[in-house]
Amino acid sequence: MPMVSQLTISRTSPDDLQQRGVIVTLDGEDIVELMDGQSVTREISPGHHRLRVDNTWNRKTVEFDAVPGQHAKFLVTNRAGSLSKFFLFTLGGGFVKVSIQRTS
Repeated sequence: MPMVSQLTISRTSPDDLQQRGVIVTLDGEDIVELMDGQSVTREISPGHHRLRVDNTWNRKTVEFDAVPGQHAKFLVTNRAGSLSKFFLFTLGGGFVKVSIQRTS
């Protein structure tokens, strides 16, 4: 019986702007649209994977290898750059950058 791996994507950073959903895809398949404070865990097959996050203004892709029995964890955050902060505070909206980092 082949072992599976697990993948968790969280959007729980205190630095998150708490605006805009983040669409998460794995190997081209939609997984979830994460809102601030949410996370999702699912079983994945061991091997090479491509994880993409997209807030419809900005997107990032990371590639990783999942080992059988491993639990890969990633943190997704929506952030504003310096110019974006100006638009957010004066107009209530602006360009929001998405970041993704592996936490384990």
